[in-house]
Amino acid sequence: MTNTLHRYGSGESFKDDYIVFAIPARGINDKNAVETQRRFLEIARKYRPVNMGDASHGAIFRSSKDLNPTVHWHRDSGPDFDTVVNGVSGPSTVAAVFDNADSVVAFVKELKEADLGLSINISGALDKAQECARRAGLERHSVEYSLGFFGQTDRMADRQTLEVATMCGHGMLSFNLVRKLLDWVKQGRRSPEEASATLARFCSCGVFNPTRACRLFEDAKK
Repeated sequence: MTNTLHRYGSGESFKDDYIVFAIPARGINDKNAVETQRRFLEIARKYRPVNMGDASHGAIFRSSKDLNPTVHWHRDSGPDFDTVVNGVSGPSTVAAVFDNADSVVAFVKELKEADLGLSINISGALDKAQECARRAGLERHSVEYSLGFFGQTDRMADRQTLEVATMCGHGMLSFNLVRKLLDWVKQGRRSPEEASATLARFCSCGVFNPTRACRLFEDAKK
């Protein structure tokens, strides 16, 4: 099960959205989890992920208790890969997000050669994920679908808000904050890049895709 199944949008909207996970099974293959998960992240880093994280300790974009609201829009928004890699301290879920299939294929090929002994999952549009696996010389053994939303869907947020907010499957992105940033981007008060960087800090497991978010904000402006 992966929280990234809750991502909302049409199939075409996931053309630049691929998440690759490494997950140890507690009591089965977690003996060297720190070493193998760090190795996974180090390999991922070579292929320029747009986000990367350790679900237990945070992602390459993160909030800070040492800053105050007055510097929110002027702070350094650069990724911190070293903190993520060095922060792995026990069995967890580590993930890397990519915005193109070629990087995913190259990454998965190297993971295959490294043979880390961990369960590796590609999350994305099914046809695109399967294509990446086959190009890397693998055939999937299982697949998990999201069946969408059921119930009183009229009480849900609007489409644009859902497309952005559900990129954090743990619900750490407030719908109200997303709406506010969508309005600010439309009004020209913030750029899509600034809005995406702000939201990325709230997704502590590192599966938020800033590239897709920028594109969605650009679409909202139009």
